[in-house]
Amino acid sequence: MRKVWWRRLRGRAFHTWFLLSRPMTLGVRGLVYDKANHSVFLIRHTYVPGWQFPGGGVERGETAVVSLSRELLEEGNIELRRAPELKSFHYNRRQSARDHVAFYLITDFEQKGPKKPDVEIAETGFFPLDALPHETTPATRRRLSEVFEGVPVDPYW
Repeated sequence: MRKVWWRRLRGRAFHTWFLLSRPMTLGVRGLVYDKANHSVFLIRHTYVPGWQFPGGGVERGETAVVSLSRELLEEGNIELRRAPELKSFHYNRRQSARDHVAFYLITDFEQKGPKKPDVEIAETGFFPLDALPHETTPATRRRLSEVFEGVPVDPYW
């Protein structure tokens, strides 16, 4: 019970700081797809529930791709070998009235060893598309359906 309360407080603190420091927030998320194993890379944060794609906020002076590259390295020890493919752009109204997410597909990458847990990332892993963790977030499942099953893109994250 204590851990859930702490995670929620930390999550709200991060988002409050983002709102105060940025009038509009832009985030990036990356679907890292291992074609050979038909698996996707997911992370589980320490401060919000569920498994989701790696990503984060675009910092002042960064392009979306530079931000995505930084987040992939920080959250998964993953380096891009070539530019990712922009798949869709979403309004994240559940986060705030100002948040948007650029969603990319990454198929050419290298993982420089497994990511060890830290203050931000509790767990990471590659999961087969037909065996995702039960706690995979609804938004993550929607994006996977859009990319791999041809479901129409939802404009909302």
